[in-house]
Amino acid sequence: MTRLTRVLAALGAIALLGAFVWPLWSIGLVAPQYPEGLGMQIRLTTVQGASVNDLRNINQLNHYIGMKVIDPDAIPELRFMPWAVGGLFVLGLVVAATGKQKLLVSWVVVLIVGSVAGLADFWRWTYDYGHDIDVDHAIIKIPGTFYQPPIFGVKQILNFTATSWPAPGGIAVMIGVALAVAAMVLALRSPAARTPVAA
Repeated sequence: MTRLTRVLAALGAIALLGAFVWPLWSIGLVAPQYPEGLGMQIRLTTVQGASVNDLRNINQLNHYIGMKVIDPDAIPELRFMPWAVGGLFVLGLVVAATGKQKLLVSWVVVLIVGSVAGLADFWRWTYDYGHDIDVDHAIIKIPGTFYQPPIFGVKQILNFTATSWPAPGGIAVMIGVALAVAAMVLALRSPAARTPVAA
């Protein structure tokens, strides 16, 4: 690995720390009765309202339509995610320090697979909350209606406009993955990587 690829790997690892500082994802809800909007932020270790009472208000709305309470303590991923991201950060620093190309490739593969798995799990989480409706105890019953927010973009759910976008922590992770991929591509394209080792 060249000095540039090692610097890129180190910067990619450091960017992952943004997940510990800022929210990973933001979900917003706007409706005529909530013109100022309600928001929910998914962090590495918890789920919280964008404002002080937002999560409580969202759970009250969910109660009316039979959705489960959003309880951060009931989401097991929030317990091991900090360890996973921390491990990837340390591995990235080891890659930058040692300059081993095979270790770089392994790190990038784990980063990409972990990111895809995280998004898939996030989608499964929103699907579960949006489709597992307690119709028998719901105050408002609308047969055939589900309440899953989008992963990316905007979606109309009854009279609510739901939005879902990466928050600064999620953007930092994406930048970290992009820097790691760039380091790998440069390392694999370097003359040393293409030159066969003499017997």
